[in-house]
Amino acid sequence: MTAENPFFETWTTPFGTPPLSRIRPEHFRPAFDAAMAEQLAAVAAIAAKTGPGDFADIAALERSGRALFRVSAVFENLSSSASNAALQAIEREMSPLLAKHYDAVRLNPGLFARIKAAYEARAALGLNAEQTRLVEEMHRDFVRAGAELEGAKKARLSELNEVLATLGTDFRLKVLNDTDRFALVLDREDDLAGLPQFVVDAAAEAAKEAGLEGKWAISLQRPSVEPFLTFSSRRDLREQAYEAWIRRGDNGDANDTSAIIAQVVKLRHERANLLGYKTHAELTLDGRMAKTPQAANDLLARVWTPALARAEEEKADLQAMIDAEGGNFKLAAWDWRYYAEKLRAQRYDFDQATLKPYLQLEKLIEAQFACASRLYGVTFEERHDIDVYAPEVRTWEVKKDGATIAIFYGDYFARSGKSSGAWMSSFRDQEKMDGPVIPLVLNNMNLNKAPAGQPVLLSYDDASTLFHEFGHGLHGMLSNVTYPYLSGTAVPRDFVEFPSQVNEHWLDQPEVLAEFAIHAETGEAMPADMIDKLLASQTFNQGFATVEFLSSAVFDMDLHAREDVDAIDVHAAEMATRARLKMPEEIALRHRPQHFLHLFDGIAYSAGYYSYMWSEVLDADGFEAFVEAGDIFDPATAKRLYEFVYSAGNTRDPAEAYRLFRGRDPEVQPLLKGRGFAEAA
Repeated sequence: MTAENPFFETWTTPFGTPPLSRIRPEHFRPAFDAAMAEQLAAVAAIAAKTGPGDFADIAALERSGRALFRVSAVFENLSSSASNAALQAIEREMSPLLAKHYDAVRLNPGLFARIKAAYEARAALGLNAEQTRLVEEMHRDFVRAGAELEGAKKARLSELNEVLATLGTDFRLKVLNDTDRFALVLDREDDLAGLPQFVVDAAAEAAKEAGLEGKWAISLQRPSVEPFLTFSSRRDLREQAYEAWIRRGDNGDANDTSAIIAQVVKLRHERANLLGYKTHAELTLDGRMAKTPQAANDLLARVWTPALARAEEEKADLQAMIDAEGGNFKLAAWDWRYYAEKLRAQRYDFDQATLKPYLQLEKLIEAQFACASRLYGVTFEERHDIDVYAPEVRTWEVKKDGATIAIFYGDYFARSGKSSGAWMSSFRDQEKMDGPVIPLVLNNMNLNKAPAGQPVLLSYDDASTLFHEFGHGLHGMLSNVTYPYLSGTAVPRDFVEFPSQVNEHWLDQPEVLAEFAIHAETGEAMPADMIDKLLASQTFNQGFATVEFLSSAVFDMDLHAREDVDAIDVHAAEMATRARLKMPEEIALRHRPQHFLHLFDGIAYSAGYYSYMWSEVLDADGFEAFVEAGDIFDPATAKRLYEFVYSAGNTRDPAEAYRLFRGRDPEVQPLLKGRGFAEAA
């Protein structure tokens, strides 16, 4: 096994990239076992040391996890992007074992004694700023992980972590399976009523891949179901698709996740109590930019009030349109997108169907690369010699000042076995502890494939998501730090969305659209008057969009800030949040609890979904720096953004990083203006 296992080899592939086509499920368990044993041996050696605090112990701990990260990164990416029954079985097996392993590291008393000694002596060790930050961040994280607990409390914490890891895996796999199990199959021409050709083509391609040649299929992936809800004039079919979409994980069957959620919330609360916090929300917010749940809630409330008022206005407008058309029914949730699109076309003299031919995936990939090149001096050259895990995955070599600084992977299409949504991850993070190590960064989306020979067309929301995830990608690719612990996106959760969200702004610029929004059939650039209409419509339906998002963020905080966690009824908790917010029944939470992967697939965004709105304050205010400079590619402003944000990782406090970039603290007014709420606020 050792001789045949790629994880026990030195990878001689281009840039040391993973030999993905050679890695099989049976390779993972031996590789995990060996990597965990290697790290535990290194930890034991550090823990056995005595004497004064020494930064060498911190550096040794950094090196100890490299082999495990190499295995974990490949496994996690395949599990998210190309899962199958074998990988799911390994995931269920390994999640508690990995939790137990990481606790064996973080709760090792000898190791923490060495970290604490270095922390207490840091002022006398002659450290540079990055090394000091590393010591402080590592000490803080070990304390928050329970390193100061003793005896039964430490044992109980480890038990909780193992159970929570297993529950997080179960949650994700149930949502994945529930998403994959359903498709709305359309088998008659009148089922296609109202659908533009690009929706019909994508549905035909999806049906073909599912073995339903000659039919059309609407999946529960957002890029498939949202266009159907936007354009289908078949109200009965819209209702079917919508109900299936919002009820993922909430059907009372084997894939129902409600019981998992109740258990997760209870165990997270117990863990927070063990660590000295009243709630999971208080534990999570300690060390974030927001600092406290109250500060996060204050921001959400400030935006909620004008957003709700706008949503009620939008609701009245849509009902008026239904009535004017002679529709004898009350606006329902599955009607909102359909009538909003009709109203958009009426008010702004264009619709999404007219817009979409100008938004070709290939041209928008060119656009994001071109913007990054002008801003940060990087270039992208497509490679065809780097191993990938699916035939449609593409790779590019990224260079700056003539030197290769990263490899970028793009995985843009939905398929069975792939998690829903869009995200950035990596196969390797940037560092230079023992010489330069370039990052291997991956962007995932779930776009619909086009029929053979036709370009892939995006909605404007999908185009924004493309730029958003590429912003995360740039954060990983442009990283220029020494220590992997501080590399790239390893920043507080309510700062990590700033680099991604600020990157979205370049898509909205007339000069970018004029160059890259090219009609798929005519080859003509988007006309200036259409660009004007598009940009003028950016605040249209923002009440709906903001209420949809904010309700998810408020629910997250409500759930994780509660102290009564016994016998949680997830449906009742959702309804309680809706009632308190006076939320219109025609709008659902953007992510209902039972499929809210941000919250329950691990702990990445639990009590942290507010981060997107927190970061929007930063990104709206931050992009204003370019506006004020009179040039969206202003070199001096771009240099500061690169130096203090994109390349800096977590080498300084994020509030300080923002001030160094912007020259002051952020202001909330640009966010309200951007959403069209400035007057209401």
